Amino acid sequence: MGMVNVTINGIDMQIEEGSTILQAATKLGFDIPTLCHSDSLEHFTSCFMCAVKVDGGRGNLVPSCATKVRDGMSVTVESDEINESRRMALNLLLSDHCGDCLPPCEDACPASIDIRGFLALVREGKELEAAKLIREKAPFPGALGRICPRPCETACRRNRVEESVSICYMKRYISDTELEECGEAQLPDCAPSTGKRVAIIGAGPAGMSAAYYLKLQGHDVTVYEAKGKSGGMMRYGIPYYRLTDQTLKDEFDAIERLGVTVHYNTVVGKDITAKKLEVEHDALILAIGAQGASSMRVEGEDSSGVYSGIEYLGNLAEGKTPDIGNEVVIVGGGNTAIDVSRSAIRNGAKATILYRRTRAEMPASSFEIDEALEEGVNIQFLASPVHISSENGEVTVSCIRMKLGEPDASGRRRPLPVEGSEFEIKATAVISAIGQKVVPDGIIDTGVGLTRWGTVQADPKTFMTDRPGIFACGDCQTGADIAVRAVGNGRKTAYSVHQYLSGQEVTGEPVLFNSTMGALEDVSEDLFIGIEKAEKVKMPVLEKTRRITTFEEMERGFSKEEARAEAARCLECGCDAAVDCKLRTYATRFNADQQYFGGEIRQYQVDYSHEKIKMEINKCINCGACVRACAEIKGLSVLSFVGRGFTTRMTAPFGRSLVDTACDGCGECVAVCPTAGIMFKKEYRIETDV
Repeated sequence: MGMVNVTINGIDMQIEEGSTILQAATKLGFDIPTLCHSDSLEHFTSCFMCAVKVDGGRGNLVPSCATKVRDGMSVTVESDEINESRRMALNLLLSDHCGDCLPPCEDACPASIDIRGFLALVREGKELEAAKLIREKAPFPGALGRICPRPCETACRRNRVEESVSICYMKRYISDTELEECGEAQLPDCAPSTGKRVAIIGAGPAGMSAAYYLKLQGHDVTVYEAKGKSGGMMRYGIPYYRLTDQTLKDEFDAIERLGVTVHYNTVVGKDITAKKLEVEHDALILAIGAQGASSMRVEGEDSSGVYSGIEYLGNLAEGKTPDIGNEVVIVGGGNTAIDVSRSAIRNGAKATILYRRTRAEMPASSFEIDEALEEGVNIQFLASPVHISSENGEVTVSCIRMKLGEPDASGRRRPLPVEGSEFEIKATAVISAIGQKVVPDGIIDTGVGLTRWGTVQADPKTFMTDRPGIFACGDCQTGADIAVRAVGNGRKTAYSVHQYLSGQEVTGEPVLFNSTMGALEDVSEDLFIGIEKAEKVKMPVLEKTRRITTFEEMERGFSKEEARAEAARCLECGCDAAVDCKLRTYATRFNADQQYFGGEIRQYQVDYSHEKIKMEINKCINCGACVRACAEIKGLSVLSFVGRGFTTRMTAPFGRSLVDTACDGCGECVAVCPTAGIMFKKEYRIETDV
């Protein structure tokens, strides 16, 4: 066979006559995407992802997998026009794709922890491997497993059966088991030293997470911390009955074991300047948190006997017992207000919370509100202080009743005062817990920009500030937020810093395309057919009369049997092929939009009848590769095109299940499927090599 001369994107080459444009372009190193093509099958051109443009003639786009080269042909295989065509092809395919790339729990987790993965490892009795898996995304499984507000559990599809899986407590169980069996946290080896130096201001969850991942990359990391211990608001804002000093020591000290240096009792802006740290290091991370208390904007709030929740909880963390007397009023409705009130109970005081909205609007976790009420905390809803005065050790709180009006910017109904409803409360102390703010005094000399809320301006994807080489993460960048988000953003910041130190373009941690079947309430009831109800394992706790007198850890942890039973409740949502799915890879590469084309979408439809093969027909993109592989390679007609038009499906014909066909489980169909429409079942994946 002779040779022909062709030009691909301006590059001249010779290739055998009869070759396709796809073969020619691939030989030159071009990566032309294709979903329906396989070298073992005849060309089909159903996906049109491999479209290219042949110069001259009509100038139309043609499928490169089926178009033969000819002498003198000039082809463009990459251009804005071609990439937009590929994006539209993907949008069309995805518009009828019913499936999840990620489990909804992982998608909802601010730290992107592989929840499905660690639950599966617990089911298999591999708790130590589970701990390592969690640390790929978050270095504090024990701490987060005690205090996380559990956005993952809100998204858990088990809620549609009875109750969510206890994802949060399972992280704690995994960490506790690791410490029992190994004596300390298992840490991976660090990469060889890069010689690059990074300074981090703040040893809280964000700063120490960034330190952990940067050290693993081989960078020299030094952290500067104003307090005497690490942990930030996880230590100084959460009582020890929820998160113990020992847990924090086990997990934060482990990062120092890696070789991260922490200078404690070092106030940046006083003992050393942020500008000096910037000059002496290759990169600087600001992770100073939100350590300031927000004002109540109430006359008399600076009276004696009035404290902030941050001040009160911080003193408790340092082993001090603030003199608050025996009648304490707490103002606020978040988790800090709940923590303060329950801590006051443990210090022998009666605690009353004033909250200006109803329980439905209360930002505190519902289960914590329940526990506070059980322990004797009194919550007065629709009540707000208007004046505070103090005399002879007694504090008088003048209050007014509230009613709810129209929603405000937060989406919650605005509280409005009720005329003539004033009342007073006598107390020995008032503790304000209405919010926190960033105190940026020590970092002003770096010249980084601040928002109108006083947070540090930083790109939300890369976390770089307007000063190259200076990054910001955690509460100082987001405003006061949950610890798991600070941990996740600390890791993402480390990724960007590593790019910066390596001389790469700083683009941030990659975000992959994620297909979803929809919100919890919208997914098909068919997903839950055949799933038996299984009662959620309840966390054992100290008996109430004991726990209200001590700061001993309230929750006692799961036993091995309880943990494995709870892990078995996981529905294993998400896609088994998410890591190497070509559809997802290309959707990410070409920035596809699953919602671009509206209209009806195929419904959940599976066939798990076969011993080895499973079919998730809802994930099929109708490329026909499985049908052709079965017919052309095996000479069988196990699969076929069923239906017409938008109802066409790749499945066993005549309404049969796969088990009722001649399928021998060879896997030729699996090898060519570009999605998870047809796959090996897990138990056959290792022993089968197709």
